[in-house]
Amino acid sequence: MIRIPKAEYARRRKALMEQMEPNSIAILPAAAVAIRNRDVEHVYRQDSDFQYLSGFPEPEAVIVLIPGREYGEYVLFCRERNAERELWDGLRAGQDGAISEYGADDAFPITDIDDILPGLIEGRDRVYSSMGNNPEFDRHVMEWINVIRSKAHLGAQPPKEFVALDHLLHDMRLYKSAAEVKVMREAAQISARAHIRAMQASRAGLHEFSLEAELDYEFRKGGAKMPAYGSIVASGRNACVLHYQENDAALKDGDLVLIDAGCEIDCYASDITRTFPVSGTFSAEQKAIYELVLKSQEAAFAAIKPGNHWNQAHEATVQVITAGLVELGLLQGEVDELIASEAYKAFYMHRAGHWLGMDVHDVGEYKVGGEWRVLEVGMALTVEPGIYVSPDNQNVAKKWRGIGVRIEDDVVVTKKGCEILTGGVPKTVAEIEALMAAARTQAA
Repeated sequence: MIRIPKAEYARRRKALMEQMEPNSIAILPAAAVAIRNRDVEHVYRQDSDFQYLSGFPEPEAVIVLIPGREYGEYVLFCRERNAERELWDGLRAGQDGAISEYGADDAFPITDIDDILPGLIEGRDRVYSSMGNNPEFDRHVMEWINVIRSKAHLGAQPPKEFVALDHLLHDMRLYKSAAEVKVMREAAQISARAHIRAMQASRAGLHEFSLEAELDYEFRKGGAKMPAYGSIVASGRNACVLHYQENDAALKDGDLVLIDAGCEIDCYASDITRTFPVSGTFSAEQKAIYELVLKSQEAAFAAIKPGNHWNQAHEATVQVITAGLVELGLLQGEVDELIASEAYKAFYMHRAGHWLGMDVHDVGEYKVGGEWRVLEVGMALTVEPGIYVSPDNQNVAKKWRGIGVRIEDDVVVTKKGCEILTGGVPKTVAEIEALMAAARTQAA
């Protein structure tokens, strides 16, 4: 299923080349194959920038963009067809496929890059590349430049300037097209079903990894090849560890479970967090904390619209959470003073969200010229306030200790506000308790 059309990749390349200085060249490598252990490889995942410009899914490839080149501006170096290797590792596009299937104007074997690329670079004033992201590829670029320099006495002209490609490309990636939003919506829907499945399966005596298995099943069933990041399934006090990864503790009656998990479709991420009771029923304290986090998230949604700046959603969550913590007796003092002194950070120590896209923590600057970035239509972000009462916090009553709650949804900025992509997962206390009660009745 083609989710991002070939024409869109062509538009992206054209838009990038229009921003490049005259008489320049851009060079970008595919992600390297990562070894898991000995001669076993990790499942391959393409570099996000490379994917964004090409949709080409194979390793051992290099994109070259040359604005104004007579024989075609988009050159792709990639592996040749090889019947023996394809028998072991699967089909390759080859040079013909790079042109017919992936829109390259010209394609060459990757094994010929040392012979061909210096000639493409020669005479160009500027080289755009992803400098610093791939030191080994940076060395290759310098080797190609040195080949040209070695021939300077024969009239060869090496480039005069190197420019980081990231700034131009990452600003483009910040604005999601309709096709991109459609893919992100699909990833969100699959992830929503996975969270519902985990809630329905939850019961004391299982382990955190039991719920992770339910997530993985639903991801794969929906067509996702992999999670967008390492799933967090944190029960009880583990929910107070922000990036908990062990996922091996037993689920106990009376505890909450915090699940932070999302799948990836065609290199586009979803990112959802839900918190629910193992037993299916919130205690009074758990409910109070949960509803405070939910109220803060609603305030953040209201602050996300064109013209507002990036930090307004976070500020809204801080205001609601701080006032609520005072009301519950977890903080003492004047709300404005507690916010000014950042007293809330003992319970809410992270920001309310991040950009979302091909990377789960997606690219794009949060500030421009020292000022918070103004939100615009097509920007995608997460909204994930939380409250974490450390099990060791001696400054609060014992009944609150060890409660960790985070609620996270994915949104896209629209003309009038924002669209919540991940609304398919129950979120109110009543909805969650009803879903889990129905699952138990059905199981019985």
